[in-house]
Amino acid sequence: MHCFGLGYIFYWGIKSYKQKKEKRRVKNGKGIKVIIVLVVVIALVVIGGLKIKNVYDGFMGEYKGTESASGTDVTIEIPEGASSKKVAAILHDAGLIKYEYAFVLRVKESEYRGRIQPGTFTLNTGMSTLEMIEELCYVEPVKEVVDTLTIPEGYSIEQIAAKCEEQDICSSEEFLNEVKNGNHQIPFSTGDMNTDGAKYDLQGYLFPATYDIYEDTTAASLIDAMLEKFRSVYTSEYSAKAADLGYTDYQILIMASIVEREAKIDSERPIIAGVIYNRLKIDMMLQMCPTVLYPLTDGMYDKSEVTYDDLEIESPYNTYKNTGLPVGPICNPGQASIEAVLYPDENDYLYYHTSDAGDGSHIFSSTYDEHINTQ
Repeated sequence: MHCFGLGYIFYWGIKSYKQKKEKRRVKNGKGIKVIIVLVVVIALVVIGGLKIKNVYDGFMGEYKGTESASGTDVTIEIPEGASSKKVAAILHDAGLIKYEYAFVLRVKESEYRGRIQPGTFTLNTGMSTLEMIEELCYVEPVKEVVDTLTIPEGYSIEQIAAKCEEQDICSSEEFLNEVKNGNHQIPFSTGDMNTDGAKYDLQGYLFPATYDIYEDTTAASLIDAMLEKFRSVYTSEYSAKAADLGYTDYQILIMASIVEREAKIDSERPIIAGVIYNRLKIDMMLQMCPTVLYPLTDGMYDKSEVTYDDLEIESPYNTYKNTGLPVGPICNPGQASIEAVLYPDENDYLYYHTSDAGDGSHIFSSTYDEHINTQ
């Protein structure tokens, strides 16, 4: 009995110990779980906080930031009447901004509110939203016209230069230097035509018209405006017609410059053009006085009559000494003279001279004898 009692006590002692140990193990396990949960919660809070901070920093960067960086150009289209909210959506979809509301707020609180312009814009992903707003709201300032320059049909480059100096736009020397050395694109190629001795490559292309003069007008900008006007007038339709006639655009321009200096009456322009074609077809010298006056007067045409001695001037422009067309245009022709050459009168005239009517009209003849007898 004594032994049994001791065994019983030992048994329950062991069991009690195991139960306490198990309780401690469960308790410790629960503690570890609690710690893990706490660690996870803290980690989530930290990660969430970092995310919130990143979002906040990103939002504020687009709302207030001014820094820019290198990026990629993106072209967008802003429709007429688009609200800042609509514009923000367009920018977001194009990958230019992340936070649309930040953009809307920035526009709303800035001097640019209600000033976003419609149109096509090229922005950069590295721009700040302020730079984007400034670009989207930019309006080309309206320049004040301080003067106008009217170039009559038939004016040479030299005469245009003198007129610019007369109106105090620029000096004659500045204009002529820009014509010679400026970076201007010539509308036509001269093809295989020999232009050795041509005075100015741009002669013929400075279109006669009236041009607005601004405070910042320079010889270069004025020449560009004249060239742009020429390109708007001399269309691809004209080029196609020139090709049909078997001539280059440059040759058409040379002939038009002669017609411009010869014709005084509009109705005679196509007739004089017909005479030029008729002479060229039979390899007859053109023998037209303006081609002598141009080199003789250094482009100023300040001499009205040509003497026999004048006809002997050595120049690639002189059609009394050289067969075919002169080396280049002798002035800047207007549209009427260009069209007269493209659509000439079909006649058999080879000669003409000034009539006695006093209105600048001419008498045209098919033979030399007739030409002589009508003088």
